[in-house]
Amino acid sequence: MRLATLRDGSPDGTLVVVGRDGEYAHASSVARTLQAALDDWEHARPALEHLAASLDDGKVRAEPLDPRTLAAPLPRAYEWVDGSAYPSHVALVRRARGAELPKTLWTEPLVYQGGSGVLLGPRDPLVLPDPEWGLDFEGEIAVVLGATPRGTRRERAEPYVRLVMLANDVTYRGLVPRELEKGFGFFVSKPATAFSPFAVTPDELGNAWRDGRVHLRLRSMLNGVLVGDPDAGAPMHFSFYDLVQHITTSRSFTAGTILGSGTVSNEDPARGVSCLVERRTRETLEFGGPKTPYLRAGDRVCIEMLDAQGRSVFGGIEQEVIAS
Repeated sequence: MRLATLRDGSPDGTLVVVGRDGEYAHASSVARTLQAALDDWEHARPALEHLAASLDDGKVRAEPLDPRTLAAPLPRAYEWVDGSAYPSHVALVRRARGAELPKTLWTEPLVYQGGSGVLLGPRDPLVLPDPEWGLDFEGEIAVVLGATPRGTRRERAEPYVRLVMLANDVTYRGLVPRELEKGFGFFVSKPATAFSPFAVTPDELGNAWRDGRVHLRLRSMLNGVLVGDPDAGAPMHFSFYDLVQHITTSRSFTAGTILGSGTVSNEDPARGVSCLVERRTRETLEFGGPKTPYLRAGDRVCIEMLDAQGRSVFGGIEQEVIAS
């Protein structure tokens, strides 16, 4: 099942179920918003699945779906917690700023708390107030959790993963060093995150969803040119179940919490990148300095994931950089 949120002038939009081709949708009669559905998932999910099947079978009215009319699946969320589950990304980013690798790199996930009150839709622009801020995209996978209790172990985490989607966790690279010098984490260097048009139930991924990972390639395009299609599955050292165990060490989480994988990354340079800082670091190691600039006004970024049949599972995040 695939779900989306149609902008309607209200803060949380209107929940719609999306047809298998991604081109048609039907407004939900089960719950007005995705958050409302998540709050009553036990009853809402089967009713929404029935509605989705009716849409695909032509039993309910199908309305054309324009991605430009969509907000993020959750336009605002109770929490947005982002991990860093791909060690190759951690290693390259730390190397870029001359920082040591954490001693717990292979034993404990890195996470940070992102802003969740304003989340971007799949066609919303990327704002660049100052080119010196170093605007970068970051292609990620994210899951939406149900109400998850404190102390949830990885082996019991699967039922709490309600939905899966993609994210562009944007970063102003130029602002990161002086923030981290304060020893208090990211804040102004992390503007609003954008999400894919569709949030899907894990079963929609078939065999590609297993062991708390999405075993597909994440494609990132810049101005129509492929910059990377790394494998999102096996290289994810900490699965989403591991991340759930880590974040629930000391507290519980409400339904509608978004949990990110961190930037999808592979050690093999042939697989390309899901963010520009990795490419720039590799260029520095090879040539003595970066050759690829960060994003500039007019650049266009596209992030999507195709299944074995070539279908765009989550729809594409397509954003243009605008000066502000």
